Formats: sequence, C-alpha cells, structure tokens
Amino acid sequence: MAIDKSLLAPKHWPIWIGIGLLAVFGHLPARTGRAIGRGCGALLALLARRRRQVAARNLALCFPERDARWRAQLLRANFAAMGIGIYEFSRAWWGQTRDLEAGLQIDGLEILQSLQQQGRGVLLLSGHFMTLDLCGRLLCSQQPAAAMYRRHRSAALEWAIKRGRLRYASALFTREDLRAAVRFLRQGGVLWYAPDQDMRGKDCVFAKFFGVPAATITATHQLQRLTGAAVVPFFHHRDHDGNYHLRIGTALAELPGESALAHTSRVNALIEQMVRAAPEQYLWVHQRFKTRPPEAPPVV
Repeated sequence: MAIDKSLLAPKHWPIWIGIGLLAVFGHLPARTGRAIGRGCGALLALLARRRRQVAARNLALCFPERDARWRAQLLRANFAAMGIGIYEFSRAWWGQTRDLEAGLQIDGLEILQSLQQQGRGVLLLSGHFMTLDLCGRLLCSQQPAAAMYRRHRSAALEWAIKRGRLRYASALFTREDLRAAVRFLRQGGVLWYAPDQDMRGKDCVFAKFFGVPAATITATHQLQRLTGAAVVPFFHHRDHDGNYHLRIGTALAELPGESALAHTSRVNALIEQMVRAAPEQYLWVHQRFKTRPPEAPPVV
C-alpha cells in the first residue's frame, strides 16, 4: 500500500516513530512480547488515571453482585491484558502468526462454510476485545473475511491501520461505506462487525447491556434487514497458556417484524455472553454508558 508523500511531512513524524516502535514490538517472540505488554499495562494503569476510573465505574455497573476486591483484581488483570493487546495488534499488523497457529483452536467454522455454500452473507458479530486484531487475522487464515472499522483522525495512523489490517482482511469498510458493505454482504461475503461502543449517533436505541441501558447503534438490525445476511456470533480469547480460542456460534434467530430495539437487545445479550467468558480481555476503558436515556442521571 503506497504512502502519500504528504504523510511524510514533519508534523506526522511523532506518529511514524510510534508506528515504527510498534512494528518492532510486533516482531518479538510471543513470550517476550507478552511480558513487555504486561509491564506496559501496569504503567498504563498508573498513568491513565481517567481511563482507570472509567473502567472501574463500568465494572461496578456491570458486576454489582461482585465485591470490591474481585472488581479490583479484574481491573488489574484488564490493564495487563490491555498491554498484551498492544503487542497482539502489533503482531497482527506487522508480524507473523505461523507459530501461534500450533495451539490455535477454532470451533464452528463449518457454520460459516455452510452459510457461504448457501450464498448467504454473514455479519460476524463480536465485541471490542484486546485480542480482536490477532484473532481476526487467525480466523482469516482459515476463512476470508472483511471488517468494519472507524476512520482515524490522524492520516498517518489511518494509513498504518489500513495497511496492517489489509494484510489479512479481504476488505475494510467505514460507516461512510455503507453501500459497499451492503453490496459485499449481498454477494455472500463475511463481514466482521462490533456494535458495542457508544457512537452517539441518531441511529441508536437504549438496549440493556449487563442490565444497564446502553446507547447502541442499530446497524446490525439494518444490515440484516437490507441484505438478508445471517448474524453469527464470533467468540475469541487468549487462554492462560497463551493459546487462542476462536468459536463461531449459531446464527441469531430471525424474527420477522422484530423491532430495532428488540433485535439490538438480543445482540447486546450475545456480546454480554462473550464478555462474561473473558471479562479481563474486554475494552472496559471505553465510556460505554456515557450517553444516558432522557432523565437518567449521568454515569461518572
């Protein structure tokens, strides 16, 4: 992927230095990279005070049945996983993954293959986990897939993201590329999509996530309605031995006439199930409950 010469201007140099360091990071052996990543996570927990507060508040809202000690342990594990996640996406974008395939476990791949044989598109439903890029690459080694992503403000970082992900994804679509994404699904493509962030847009409903109303984009419902694609959950996590587990679940039941709210509530329930399976690897630092229903108190 060629670089636009304008991206080499001095104002972009700090970004390029960071990209270079990440590229080096991604070439380290897994054991070394994860160890450094855990250290980076501990440092982030100390320096990123505001994000630590956001994560702690999210955990309190989502796990009220757990005591403060359990949530504090999960918070520490989450920042360690975040540091390892920096290594993992660096590995996915710039490194090699052949050595990671030895311990790889993929279940349910036949579900995707069966749907593709029927000529149906697939919305591969997931959430924002630390392992998403690396597990996405591992999946693409077995099953071609495209992805939805959010365009980055930094032009240099946008180039790096696209260059990295297009090493394994068959295509990338932004929210502005909706027509292209619809066409891709109608042609029987597999499209990874994670609707679990507060997008603060007009096409949102308040669907419960861990029992808390969360502003959730309705694009999953809209894309299924427009394309007839199957909505298929994609579970993924890294285990304690450093092996990666990928599982393709059964397609979400199609209910004719179902409202956007009802459909999105079922989508959130699936993502909640994924989070409960690997809570330390979820992106808790995101302000998931920033947008509140009318008259509801703010989450601080």
